[in-house]
Amino acid sequence: MYLITNRVLKNRRGLGAFGKEPNPKGPNELRLVEVNKNGRSWGVEVINDDLSKDEVVELKNQFNLDIDENKSWHASLGVACRLFDRAREENKAILFFVHGYNNDVEDVLKTAFELEKLYNVIAVPFTWPANGGGVISGTASYLSDKADARASTDALNRFVEKIQFFHLLLTEAALAEVRGKVEEKYPQKSNPDAAQALYGRLVDEMCTVKLNLLCHSMGNYLLKYSLNTSENSTSNAVFDNICLVAADTNNKQHARWVEKLDPRNRLYIVINEDDSALKASRIKPGKEQLARLGHYLKGLNSENANYVDVTEADEVGSEHSYFKGKSVKDNPKLKEVFKFMFNGKTVEHLLDYVHGNNSYQLK
Repeated sequence: MYLITNRVLKNRRGLGAFGKEPNPKGPNELRLVEVNKNGRSWGVEVINDDLSKDEVVELKNQFNLDIDENKSWHASLGVACRLFDRAREENKAILFFVHGYNNDVEDVLKTAFELEKLYNVIAVPFTWPANGGGVISGTASYLSDKADARASTDALNRFVEKIQFFHLLLTEAALAEVRGKVEEKYPQKSNPDAAQALYGRLVDEMCTVKLNLLCHSMGNYLLKYSLNTSENSTSNAVFDNICLVAADTNNKQHARWVEKLDPRNRLYIVINEDDSALKASRIKPGKEQLARLGHYLKGLNSENANYVDVTEADEVGSEHSYFKGKSVKDNPKLKEVFKFMFNGKTVEHLLDYVHGNNSYQLK
């Protein structure tokens, strides 16, 4: 599994390589890490940042990339090619995952591996320094993580910008291959109608990789603040589905930032009115602690969002991470909703629409 982080990386084995502070070069500095689970231990390899010219030429030829091999390219190019190729070969969606408050790297990885197993996706987590400031706890810990989230907004923007760049690059390579096949069969537009039909069919067959974003808990707070920058990338049409689950952000005036998001397919906001973590979050001191978007069923007025209410669904109860664990293992309907959602599909047909509060409800 590949992981992207703006945490400090240390010369230590296993998960000890990940620090609790931002990268010393600044919170905008991103690094790629490959992680493998070996029994109870974790294998961690920090990927070298620069590619050699030979490596660039090999990638250019293998994936038919329209790039200048004489320019400097980073490891992210190779990782993007491998992820895209794997997604196509295995017919899987790629699910980018932004975690919430007080999650260390082991928590993040366990969730990402569980997402892959539950929903048959390729998970790519983005982990920011959400450790509650290390030794502090309680309200101070929560506020410390909020500060770290705000400091990580440009890092998230850079992350999304790279996703968009590589997706366009690899999609264009696939389209160039399609155009070549069409030209070979119908040279010089000898049969325009048949050529267009073949082009459309081949595009559907080859360009099937769906990119989706899951933001959980305070990960939504990070997403919200990333949209406040003047040149944000998170508002671009990068993802098929954007899934805002148990959002630890204000419900009040949420449409102002949610409507900046532009998914290709759907934007889902998932709500559990009995979410105990969000109820606790709301009572923490601070002027921002209003009703949280992820547990409040009033004022659901964003024009581009579909609100999904799982409050009454079996096995949800007061859970905060109800997209994993016992909640979905013991409730096949809930699991099916998230499977559709995380794979870039629509879920409205699985739910009942409630006119009174503009939500889709799972019972």
